[in-house]
Amino acid sequence: MKIDRFFQLFVVKEKKFYPLYIAQLEVIKVAAEDLKSLFLESNPELQKEYYKKIKELETKGDKVTAQIYDELNKTFVTPFEREDIHILASRIDTFLDFIHDAARKQVIYRPKATHKDLITIVDYIMEDAKILLEIVKDLEFINKKSEIIVKKCNKIKEIEHKVDDLYEEFNSFLFDTEKDAIELVKHKNIVQSLEDTTDRAKDISDTVRSIIIKLA
Repeated sequence: MKIDRFFQLFVVKEKKFYPLYIAQLEVIKVAAEDLKSLFLESNPELQKEYYKKIKELETKGDKVTAQIYDELNKTFVTPFEREDIHILASRIDTFLDFIHDAARKQVIYRPKATHKDLITIVDYIMEDAKILLEIVKDLEFINKKSEIIVKKCNKIKEIEHKVDDLYEEFNSFLFDTEKDAIELVKHKNIVQSLEDTTDRAKDISDTVRSIIIKLA
């Protein structure tokens, strides 16, 4: 038994990490909503405004992540393994980074049109953010709510599979119909960024699953 786990049996668990995880996901939920607005917007100047908001949210999220790392350095007894606290914070932060990257690509490339499949993937990213926020709100009660949390993790996995299918279908459609090579490259890079973003959401849920297994 690792020393962290041993002490957790006898010492009051530190709860300060839970609200910080929630703060991370609350920022991400807003960023995902702004991403949807950006992809629906055709005016380049208004797109830039949404991108600016997302960039500011990324900075805000970075500060919360840094606070988690700082608190971890000052905390002796943690609610679960120290490494997992760090990994979870890092993967949540990476999810936000990828939302920012998808927004950046949409603004920089400025495709002539935004295909409905891309909007659908953005909707899935919004759903990921919503479910993950629900998951981190339950983390404090992970032993009592493990089954509920696992079901929500399964939803994240289902979304990732749906987006994988959509990604393949869109690329096939793109290469069959898009005759403008520049537009093809634009759309290919944008859809790749969106698909990668849903992968990062699954990384978070996988980390939570691992924590549940270790605590069992």
